[in-house]
Order: sequence, then C-alpha cells, then structure tokens
Amino acid sequence: MIEIDQLSLKARACVLCEDLPLGPKPLFKVDEQAKILIVGQAPGRKTHEAGRPFLDASGVRLREWLGVSDEVFYNDPRIGILPMGFCFPGTGKGGDLPPRAECAPAWRRSFLAGMPSVELTLVIGKYARDWHLPDRKNESITQTVSDWKALAPDVIPMPHPSPRNNRWLKQNPWFEIDVLPILRERVRRALS
Repeated sequence: MIEIDQLSLKARACVLCEDLPLGPKPLFKVDEQAKILIVGQAPGRKTHEAGRPFLDASGVRLREWLGVSDEVFYNDPRIGILPMGFCFPGTGKGGDLPPRAECAPAWRRSFLAGMPSVELTLVIGKYARDWHLPDRKNESITQTVSDWKALAPDVIPMPHPSPRNNRWLKQNPWFEIDVLPILRERVRRALS
C-alpha cells in the first residue's frame, strides 16, 4: 500500500483533466490520522482560486454545521476532505458542473485505504452519495438524508451546504433540528 503522503504528492501533480477551464489544481486534505472524512463533490471557483477546500460560503455553513472553527477544520489532521473530483470542473447553466468522472476511479480507493482510522464519513450531495452509498442512487437527496438514522453513526448523509440549498433547508427544517445536534456530537467525540 502506498503511503498517503506519497499518494498526495502524486495526486497534487495530476493532470488527468488538463482541459479544465481553469486547469487542474487538485484540492483535498488527507492524513492517515483522519477520523472524520468529509466527502463533497468538487471544489468551486472560489476555492480553486484560493487553493483551499471549502473556503467559500458553503464552507462557512459546513463549519457551522460541524461546530468547528476554521483553525480546527483546516489544521486538525483528524479531519479529512476528499471530494469526488479534486479540481474545479467549470460552470454550466445551473451552476458548477459535476465532478469529472476520471478523478474518483483514479484516486479514491487508494486514498480511502490510506485513512484507516476514519470513524465518521459525511456524505455531502448526490455525487458523494452515489459513490459511498450506491444502493441509494435512485433516491432523492431528501430521501437519503431523511433516512440518516439507518446509516449513523458511521455515515451521515447531508445536503450540500451551498447557499443554493437555502430553499431545501427551509422546506426540511428537521435537518437542522434533528440531524445537526447529532452531527456536532459525533464530530466532538471524534475530535476529543
């Protein structure tokens, strides 16, 4: 098994998607000590430009949901961030394009094997759900997230924290009422 540091160096030099509008710039945060794994879809334009995952409005909300500071989120090796696509895929009519299909098959299994201590996986959005919970591919995100108790305590499916999901959050207040307190407690325990 390749060490995660070596794997990270190789992945940061990846050019599988050299035709991307802003070019390849793999963004992820991994460590063999990771206890919490955050699985999103792909970096947005702002995070691509900043060179840091979730350094945008989605990240602000995500850190609030988790109950962690910026310092902990970015610097604690027990928090890993492994999106389905490592690079900004570009923008389409409805927002950012989906993660590129080449990325996950090239890197995902090796990275997951290199983080044996993960005890909580946060599965954010459709693309992460389809990979990590393939038997739920035909469900809506609302169905998957509403059945979170069946997957907890090891996996918690979540909607994307993007401001584009404000409507979803208003229509589904149970997420903030029922899921977030449990999520924060699981995060607190994993980091204690």
